[in-house]
Amino acid sequence: MVQKPLREQTRSVVRSLLARTAIELFSAKGYDNTTLEEVAVAAGVSRRTLFNYFRNKEDLALGSLAEQGELIAARLAERPAGEDAWTALRAAFQVLEEIDMTAEGRLEFITLLFGNNSLRAGHAEKQARWQDLFAPLIEPRLPDSGRRALQARAIAAAAIICLQTANEEWVRLGGRADLFDLYDTAVQAVRHA
Repeated sequence: MVQKPLREQTRSVVRSLLARTAIELFSAKGYDNTTLEEVAVAAGVSRRTLFNYFRNKEDLALGSLAEQGELIAARLAERPAGEDAWTALRAAFQVLEEIDMTAEGRLEFITLLFGNNSLRAGHAEKQARWQDLFAPLIEPRLPDSGRRALQARAIAAAAIICLQTANEEWVRLGGRADLFDLYDTAVQAVRHA
């Protein structure tokens, strides 16, 4: 595996620290009640530096979702070619468990995400991007047909919604459940309905 250049690694670390600081403030004060100025001060950077890493407040809150989608897609691309689409997706989603975030931090983030209408809408937009990333990786796993691209997009969309539903249930249960058990239950409901 090729290592990213040091500059990119540093940028990624700073971006992650800024996002983490923002999530903590958003959780404590509420998304709508937190200004970018407050995030910059709490992170010990200027507002201008903050804008070097994030376009706006929503990007600050949701930026990690784009990165997560790319991590999932990379993991999906590494799965064995003969593995069925649903098994490959579940294994690829496991990368979310490897992200450096405590259960409490994840609970705060998901609660924040689903508790704010503009963030929820931004989340849906990021998930549409995930679908675009995953579908071409799913398509070769499906039987050859004239509708394979459509089927791949449908599977990607259904898996993403199952993951979202599992996350919402996980939050409702206060984080006291295994996220992937909840995901498996959601997938079973979709596949056997």
